[in-house]
Amino acid sequence: MRVKQAMTRDVRSCDRETDLARVGAMMWEGDCGAVPVTDPTRKVVGIITDRDICMAVATRSRLASEIRVADVISHRVYTCTPEEEVKDALRTMRERRVRRLPVVDENGMLQGILSLSDLVMAVSDAKLAKAGTLTPRDVVATLQSICGHRAAGRVLGAA
Repeated sequence: MRVKQAMTRDVRSCDRETDLARVGAMMWEGDCGAVPVTDPTRKVVGIITDRDICMAVATRSRLASEIRVADVISHRVYTCTPEEEVKDALRTMRERRVRRLPVVDENGMLQGILSLSDLVMAVSDAKLAKAGTLTPRDVVATLQSICGHRAAGRVLGAA
């Protein structure tokens, strides 16, 4: 199964100057937990999560509307392409411990997003499950790897 068969295509994005209150509202309205950060050409330069917003507001003495995305995001972002095999995207999620991957074209332009939620839905769709080799076990193993607690530089509970 290819990423394009499971990804979410209609994705909201923000830029580095967007304030966290606006991003939070975008997440609420779009029922999502992450928003890709793009430059003016829609090239992906980062991703901001609901956890990023929560931790930024909790650790600073400022309102969410006073904090910019650029002040919070890591500029290291892991992506996949629409033509990539889902199993390869799952490997990236496991290795990098991320729940979502922006989907980009060959120029790094935003095409969509692939989340663990998308993969849960794809593996439960009989037609998509037949189209590829994605199994519930693959998705659960990835989630276990991501959720394992870290201790002294290693992941506890990871297989």
